[in-house]
Parts: sequence; structure tokens; C-alpha cells
Amino acid sequence: MDFTGRSLHRSVSSSSRGPALSVSSSMYRLGGTQHLRVAPSVYGGAGGHGTRISTSHRVVSYGGDLSGGDLLVGNEKMAMQNLNDRLASYLEKVRSLEQSNLNLEVQIRQWYETNAPSASRDYSAYYKQIEDLRNQIKDAQLKNARCVLQIDNAKLAAEDFRLKYETERGIRLTVEADLQGLHRVLDDLTLRKTDLEIQIEELKKDLILLQKEHQEEVNSLRRQLGNTVSVEVDAAPGLNLSAIMDEMRQKYEAMAQENLRKAKEQFELQIETLQQEVIGTSKDLKETEGRIKELRRTYQNLEIDLQSYLSKKDSLERTLAETKARYGDKLATIQALLSTLEFQLMQIRTDAERQNNEYSILLDIKTRLEQEIATYRRLLEGEDVIIADYRSSHQEERGKCSNFDTFPVRLNAHSVAYHFLSTAGEKYRETSSQVSGYYHRDSENQARQIKTPPCGELSHSL
Repeated sequence: MDFTGRSLHRSVSSSSRGPALSVSSSMYRLGGTQHLRVAPSVYGGAGGHGTRISTSHRVVSYGGDLSGGDLLVGNEKMAMQNLNDRLASYLEKVRSLEQSNLNLEVQIRQWYETNAPSASRDYSAYYKQIEDLRNQIKDAQLKNARCVLQIDNAKLAAEDFRLKYETERGIRLTVEADLQGLHRVLDDLTLRKTDLEIQIEELKKDLILLQKEHQEEVNSLRRQLGNTVSVEVDAAPGLNLSAIMDEMRQKYEAMAQENLRKAKEQFELQIETLQQEVIGTSKDLKETEGRIKELRRTYQNLEIDLQSYLSKKDSLERTLAETKARYGDKLATIQALLSTLEFQLMQIRTDAERQNNEYSILLDIKTRLEQEIATYRRLLEGEDVIIADYRSSHQEERGKCSNFDTFPVRLNAHSVAYHFLSTAGEKYRETSSQVSGYYHRDSENQARQIKTPPCGELSHSL
């Protein structure tokens, strides 16, 4: 497009709050001083929030007649003014987005400094502690199983000893019953011995009485024979009474001695048998009493062992209950910590999605800036512009927007294009470097700390 014979008045203004560019354009056909309506200045916050638009009337000076100005049509004026307005708006948006990008970088850096898993969320100690606790739980379970096995073995041994005790107790009762029976037999034999002794005494008395009577009879017979007269008669010999009496006496004495001997032999035999039985029974009784004492000692030892095992079992059960309670509390604490970490993971994912959206918005703005710069590069080729710089302060710009000094500088189209393209190119490079730096830092941090995919999704492995 050929804009020869036209002069374009533009003013570039900067404020104390930051670099802001306000561009205005107007076409002149006569020399002198005229009032221009400056295009609206756009001050926008990050993401378009807090946008403020201000307009002012400015006085610019120009010199010389412009030839060929009548050849311009209204559409070209409106197009140039619209492009200038859009350039000013986009440059202001670029600056606001740069500031927002800086703020976001600071916030991201602060967030990674405070919530970086490598620095403050190192769970290796927790993993080691959990592994130690699991090993302790396994050891406690093994010890508990051993104790249960020992308790079962002790119960079986106690049951065996109880059966042996019952058996030996039955044997003891049987032996005691036998001893009582033998005591009764011994009493009976003692009574019989006493009866036999009494009978022997009576027989001795009878024998003495018989001997006495026999002696008396013999004496009486002798006396009778002594008093008789000896008359010899020639007759057959008579009976020898003395010989008969002696023979009878000897016979009775032999019978008495035989009976006494038999009674003594029988009595001695019975006494010897009873003594042997008593001796055997006494030995058995002593052996049984020794076994009973041994069994009683064994029973007492087993009772003591059983009580010790029962107390040990109770202590182990209490220890197991305390261990379960303690590790239950620790497990609840770990579960609460896991819930907190899951909540933080959700927040990290939300922040990552938000940052991904902001990154997409920045890429969109970058693409639009590239398109606008290309458009201005095509439109500004071959134009003459005047760049006006004002020296008013921030208060004068807000309160007295129409009273500031301008000075015209005549430049050719290449200088103006170079100026705008260099400024926009610098902003574009800064925005591109910030966006790419933000992307690379976010990607590196996510790959190093959280290991997220390029789309920004976070995965936190515990």
C-alpha cells in the first residue's frame, strides 16, 4: 500500500508504573496545530482482570502541507487507527502478562521450595520405619506362635501327667485298700495266735493236771500194794499193772508231746507265713509310699510349671494387646498422613492443570502477537511517521492528560517499522523465553520431583 504524501503522527508514552505504550494516529491535510483524539489507553491486569481504559485530547504540532492527503479514503484511516489501537492494547497486555508470568514464576518457585518432595517430603525414613515395624510385627507373630505352641505342648504334657497322676492315684488307692485288707488279715491272725496260745496254755494245764492225777493214782496204788499181805499162790502169773500204767502213761505223754509238737509247728508255720506276708506287704507299702511322695513332688513341680506358663501366657496376651493398640494408633497416624498426602496430591494436580491452562493461554497470546507483528511488518513498510515522546509525570498524565509537551521527529517508514518491530520483537522474545523457561522448569521439576507426563498430570508415588 502507498501512503506517499501523508504524515502520520504517533506518540509513544511511558508511565512511572511500568512500561506502557500509547499510540495515536491521525491524518492532516493542513499545517498548524490541531487537536487529536488519542486512541484509548488500555491498562490490563493478568488474565484481563482489572482492565482500565482512559482517553485524552492531546495537542500535537506539525509543519508543512501534506500532498496527496485527499487521496486517502476513510476505510484506510479507520484500518490504521484500529491497528494502532490494537497494537497499543496488545503491548499493554504483553506487559501485564509478563508481570503476571513473573508473579506466577515467583509463586511456582515458592511452592516448589515449600512443597518439594525431594527436600521436605522424603518418605524413605517412613518406608524404613514401616519395614522395621513390619519385621517387628512378624517377629512378634513368630514369638506368639512359639508361645502358643509351647502352651499347647505344656497343656498336653500337663494332661499326660494328669492321666499318670490319676492312674497312680488309682494304684495308690488299690494298694491302700490291699493294705487295709492285709491289716485286717493280720488282726485276724493275731487273734488266732492269741486263741492258739490260750489253747496251748489250757492244754499245758490239762497235761499238768493229768500228770498230777496220774501220779496220785500211782501213789495210791503203791500204797495199796504196800499194805497188802504177800500170799504166794501157786497159780498163773497175773497182770503187771504198773507196767500197764507206765505204758499208758508213756503213751499219753507221747500223744501229748506229739499234739504239742504239732500245735507248735502249725503255730510257728502260720506265724512265719504271716511274718513273710507282713514283711512283703511292708516293703510294698514303703515302695508305694515312696512312689506316692515322688508323684506328689512331680505333681507340685508340674503345678508350679503350669502356673508359670499361665502367668507367662497372660503377660504375652497383655503384651500382644498393647502391641496391637500401639501399632493401631501408629497405623491410624500413617493413614491420616496418607490422607493428607492424597489431599496435597489433589491440590498439586489442580495447580498443575491450572498452570497448564495458563501456559496454553500464554502460547495463544504468543501466537497472536506473532500474527500482529507480521501484520504490522506488512502494513508499516514504506510509511513516514512522527514519534512523540512526552515528559509528563504520573500525576500529570492522570490529572492533566491534555497538557504535555511533544516534539516531532521525522522518520521514514523503515525506521518506524524497525522501532516497532524491535520493541515488539524484544517483548516477543522475552515472552517466548519466559514461557519456554517456565515450561522447561515446570517440566524438569515435574520430571525430577513428581514425574508428571507432558500434559501436566501429576502422579505421586508413595
